[in-house]
Amino acid sequence: MDLATLKAFKPSEYEEAADGYRAVSEMAGSAKDTIDNKVCAGIRNKLEGAAANAALAELAELSKDFHYTQTECGLVSTALNAFAMEMAAAKRKLEAALEDAGAAGCTVGADGSVSFPAGGKEVDGKVPEGGTVSPSTSSTDATANAIEQQAVHQHPNPNFGKAIGFANRIGDALKEAADVDAKWAPKLRALKADDDLVVSDRDWSDVRSDQDGVSDAGKKYLDSLPQPPKDGSPKDNAAWWQQLSQEERAAWVSLRPDSVGGLDGLPSTVRDEANRVVLNETRARYQLELDSIPKPPANEWTYIASSGWASKVHTDEWMEWDKKYGDRYDHLTKSLQGMNSIQKRFDSTGMATDKDHKGLPEAYLLRFEAEGNGRAIVANGNPDTARHQAVYVPGTTANLSKIEGDINRMTSTWRVATDEADGQPVSTITWLGYDAPQDVVKDSPFRHYADDGAPAFNRFLDGLEASHTGGTPPHRTVIGHSYGTTLVGSAADHGTLNADEVITVGSPGVTVPKAEQLDVPKGHVWNEEAAGDVVPDIGRFGHGGTDWDGPWTVPSDERFGAKQMTTDTEGHSGYWNEGTASLLNQALVVAGHGDDAALKEPTPTWKYTR
Repeated sequence: MDLATLKAFKPSEYEEAADGYRAVSEMAGSAKDTIDNKVCAGIRNKLEGAAANAALAELAELSKDFHYTQTECGLVSTALNAFAMEMAAAKRKLEAALEDAGAAGCTVGADGSVSFPAGGKEVDGKVPEGGTVSPSTSSTDATANAIEQQAVHQHPNPNFGKAIGFANRIGDALKEAADVDAKWAPKLRALKADDDLVVSDRDWSDVRSDQDGVSDAGKKYLDSLPQPPKDGSPKDNAAWWQQLSQEERAAWVSLRPDSVGGLDGLPSTVRDEANRVVLNETRARYQLELDSIPKPPANEWTYIASSGWASKVHTDEWMEWDKKYGDRYDHLTKSLQGMNSIQKRFDSTGMATDKDHKGLPEAYLLRFEAEGNGRAIVANGNPDTARHQAVYVPGTTANLSKIEGDINRMTSTWRVATDEADGQPVSTITWLGYDAPQDVVKDSPFRHYADDGAPAFNRFLDGLEASHTGGTPPHRTVIGHSYGTTLVGSAADHGTLNADEVITVGSPGVTVPKAEQLDVPKGHVWNEEAAGDVVPDIGRFGHGGTDWDGPWTVPSDERFGAKQMTTDTEGHSGYWNEGTASLLNQALVVAGHGDDAALKEPTPTWKYTR
């Protein structure tokens, strides 16, 4: 980097280029949304057959192209802004050194050398002559600095010391600019896409590498932006987002999509945009890693003779594979299954059960993580504009791999609640935001899973309020199923449950003995227990008498005080079967018409006698 180049550098040109890339990113995002939520939705709602399916497949690829363009152009925009900011800082240092040198009567040459005038006390009748010093960078070597300072003090011309200072400042600015250029050049080159029209798993995996590269190089830039509040409330998060400029918002989404996607209180459209990037990146990386693992041996089992009996055992080959790859293979396979289920919901936008019903609204991904059991929050319809919101908490064995069933329950609820909502918009949300117990026997009798997840649930509910844009606060219903009701109870027990209605379904207990302790208005706690659902009995006879504190009361018991809604389903998992009273009653509560829900006589309370 030479002096002329840095003097001529115009940060505004790069900032304008960044604005252009950001505009392309926004246009690509808009095109993707139009394809997904209007064009494809319209086809699914009105057409069927081979031609329609072929068109949807082609449009899906086009949507993928636009999403990739949106993401990569966003990264380019942020990288250019970061580069311009750092180069501008180096240029300001150079300009300040040049101005100070001129004010001191020094002249700076084209090579950065500094010529200083004659000056100082006469020596042998002559004023010490001027001279020229060359630019250098400030040394961190103490000895070299000491020698330079000694030369300055010994020189008879005081302008010599000034020139040395100016030259060093010029050298530092040039070195800083050279370092910035060397740092950013490979990062920007890495953002160049493959020369083809196919967005592959490798491309999306590279997006993560690009993000890491730009994020690492752009740390100064990101640190210069307003930072999200540390441990902030949803209201704090919302206020932080509101103060950001469009450039700053784009930078946060492009460099920290996982962080932005997890911030309660931010607009649902923003969280969805960020989390879909994380989803696509993760799915690509997981698929590539899974493809690299040898497939499990075809012969998993064999038989051996033992005491005259044939015993079925794993083959040695399979045992060796399982020891080396089994856990990771299982995690990747199950996680990809869950990610594909989320994508399946995206691809169902516009789909109607029949011609008399509306097609499903656009979906919003409000959180996503694949690590461990996984996290995913999926909304049907925009919660920020909905008059009625319903948040569903699944129970024991819930995890990312099984999320399709939980998503389907809320799509069914959305359809019926929308029919009952008098034309007001409805949003139903699947909240898999905690580590649910994974074993009915070993895990579900203990409430620490609920206590650990309750704070996150409370923050999410508060976030729905902070991000809502309607003039009227939304009517919000919390629906818990099985152990999910336990988490709902813990959330009410340990904080403020930001809800108007609570529906408990197949509940083993909610950690509090009375409905009035669920932190919603009196008469707005509802319960369903279907014939043949053994889970409430497990709560009565098991949970209440073991790890859980308090009376042995479950929401199905009369003394709990919930309104008991009729059910016409059987077992623990049929409450959301389409066309049932069990589903209709829940939907009526969600739509604000709980008074129309059919009630039944409560199940007699089991009484313990010593």
